[in-house]
Amino acid sequence: MRARRTITMAAGLSVLALSACGTVNNTSAPAGGGSTGASAAGSAAGGAPGAAGGGAAVAQGAYVNVVKLTGIAWFDRMKTGVEEFGKESGKSATQTGPATNSPELQVGIIQGLIAKKPSVLAIIPSDPGSLDAVIKQATGAGVKVITQEAPELSSPDADIEAFENAKYGQAIMKGLGGCMKGQGQYVQFVGSLTAATHMEWSKAALEEQKKSFSGMSRIGTEVESNNNADVAYQKTKQLLQANPKLTGFAGASSEDVIGIARAIREAGLQNDTCVYGTGVPSQSKQYLTDGSIDEIYFWDPSAAGKAMLKAGQLLVDGKKIATGTDLGVEGYTKLTQSPTNPKMFTADAMLTATKDTVDKFPF
Repeated sequence: MRARRTITMAAGLSVLALSACGTVNNTSAPAGGGSTGASAAGSAAGGAPGAAGGGAAVAQGAYVNVVKLTGIAWFDRMKTGVEEFGKESGKSATQTGPATNSPELQVGIIQGLIAKKPSVLAIIPSDPGSLDAVIKQATGAGVKVITQEAPELSSPDADIEAFENAKYGQAIMKGLGGCMKGQGQYVQFVGSLTAATHMEWSKAALEEQKKSFSGMSRIGTEVESNNNADVAYQKTKQLLQANPKLTGFAGASSEDVIGIARAIREAGLQNDTCVYGTGVPSQSKQYLTDGSIDEIYFWDPSAAGKAMLKAGQLLVDGKKIATGTDLGVEGYTKLTQSPTNPKMFTADAMLTATKDTVDKFPF
């Protein structure tokens, strides 16, 4: 494992003492530098979902992608795929979402969209359970609903996952465990405790750690970042000061590793820590280059956005989604139906990047 270190942090840093079972959580900070929750709520309640995400007004019969929140690199990239789908299909396609990571705001936006009678809603839920009822409203109104990151829901017409979620969590842990040489303490960040896929990755990672890296131990339960790099940064500083033996970090949200890396860089701990998790190549590159992040795992959000809308188009055209379905998008050319949830389908779209390979990804 990398060398142990003594941490010297800036004076005045607030310390949140952590025991071996403690966590750093509870925040209401806005994500992605967007507007306040009040203004985003106004956009949703006002029946102008496009305004919440910076898109155009939604026409009847449109294809709409509703993301967790706007203003972060991950969903900026996803918008590219939505726009490509529109150009290639000739359909009216747009993307929207709340400016903060709020299930309530997401529900309000979807309710406003239902009234506009779109053909397809693609949804990446902030909290799948909180969106179950409104998804049922949409399908009951004749809208085809495709989700991603909601593998346990049966309310959408289909859920298209980029890969088997357990394998993703295991892959991140294998990378982290290898870097730490199977020894030492680490923490697990998630965007939110209600994000079903994040929690599934975390569970699989913990099981993999106990199985393959018994010399490692996770400090406490999952640390919630609210999909906000600034929150992840502040919590990483607190964790480092409270836990001098902490050398490993795993992040589920694409914003987690960015905030973690910023704290690692400021503390000069690039050579003493291991940072692995979901990331956007262009956003992570500077930190991969200097060792603040060791490796990122991801799928192309653009491909995911396009794949969800193409799945919706198949259903609108009266076709079915089944094992073997080819959505005509790289990574989504051979779907596999889940044996436990017939609405859920997995693709084979997992990607990874290190400092040596990050430049090959154009996003």
